[in-house]
Amino acid sequence: MSWDSYIDNLIAQTKDGAGAAHADRACIIGLDGGAAWTTAGHASALKLTGNEGPNIAKCLKSKDFTAFQAGGIHAEGVKYQFLRQEDDKIVFGKKKDHGAITMQASKTAIVIGHTIEGCQQGNTNKGVAVIAEYLEGLGM
Repeated sequence: MSWDSYIDNLIAQTKDGAGAAHADRACIIGLDGGAAWTTAGHASALKLTGNEGPNIAKCLKSKDFTAFQAGGIHAEGVKYQFLRQEDDKIVFGKKKDHGAITMQASKTAIVIGHTIEGCQQGNTNKGVAVIAEYLEGLGM
């Protein structure tokens, strides 16, 4: 099964009333170990490098966000400032001139969306939540 179609779906869910998408990149990784579910070959893939996926998964699986608080959230070689977490499964980060990042864990996956600089992270949060809650509903 290809998970790449979920990237398109997530981005489509971030559109505002005027039809503009607020997310430009996304990916899904495993909660256990951070392995990629989506491929880097997708045009809108958020491409985690090195230990970024495993480090994100470790924090969300353990529900211990001190590593994010101390060292930021690393994605695509960019260090995002940790803003906050909600319900021990949703994490928000931002970097000036680089946009923002939203991550939400389901039972077995982490859905990650990137907000375009100057756009509304709330719209990306909605898109990420739609996919994460759908996976959660499937028991994943």
